Amino acid sequence: MRTSLGEKVFTGFNTILMLLLCFVTLYPFIYVGFASLSSPASLAQHRGLLLAPLELNFSAYKAVFDNPMITTGYRNTLIYVTCGTAINLLLTAIGAYVLSRRNLYFKNILMLLIVITMFFGGGLIPTYLLINKLGMLNTVWALLIPGAISTFNMIIMRTGFQSVPISLEESARIDGANDLVILFRIIIPLSMPVIAVMILWYAVGHWNSYFSALIYMRDRELFPLQLVLREILITNSMDSMMTDSGAGDRIAIAETIKYATIIVSTLPILVLYPFLQKYFVKGVLIGAIKE
Repeated sequence: MRTSLGEKVFTGFNTILMLLLCFVTLYPFIYVGFASLSSPASLAQHRGLLLAPLELNFSAYKAVFDNPMITTGYRNTLIYVTCGTAINLLLTAIGAYVLSRRNLYFKNILMLLIVITMFFGGGLIPTYLLINKLGMLNTVWALLIPGAISTFNMIIMRTGFQSVPISLEESARIDGANDLVILFRIIIPLSMPVIAVMILWYAVGHWNSYFSALIYMRDRELFPLQLVLREILITNSMDSMMTDSGAGDRIAIAETIKYATIIVSTLPILVLYPFLQKYFVKGVLIGAIKE
């Protein structure tokens, strides 16, 4: 198919523009990665763009993994992500299945009450008092139970469940299947794109969460990785990582450790995303559009 000169110029301009946008988007992460692999002294003296590591050095990563709080935070975050995502999926799937039933009484009223929670909440202080009264303060449950269901995610999953043909459910009921069998052996297997999107959204939410832990946690042994990262980035509490060197060296080492900690905390999600990416667009469309 022949293209005119104007079309070629337009295509070339779009290509250059998209490459520039990709570079602008990716460069902060590239900078952090190269900075974490650079010599602290060289990085402190460097100005401008960073397109390669300065005197390749792994001391920042050694300092990060030698810090017991990083290891503890990593372990805790993996527990919170795994258990929290499992609880999220279970409760969201059950709620979405109930709301997707065509013969559900008072469905519109229930949906209205559920949607209201997207716009109005109890607030921080009442929520804190509730968590305290329930005895969940400074426990794992304070991070897993209050956010067990996302209203938005449940609505998307409900719409995805409604796209499953009703004839499959009717056939299963004729064979004696109950609602649990229909949900876990028919509806969920046929809705895997939506389930994959929910796994990604819930897992990323748990992985990045730090505010709930900051409010409800007092025991440092229960801190998630993001709260440890916050201490490093915001409060600069890194005395356990540093040697008795001069103030300039301490600042330089602190900078590289910050970058290394960011890489350590974000890399698992970046590794997970490509495996779920193929389901992402399909799952969102299935959950958002109903024929």
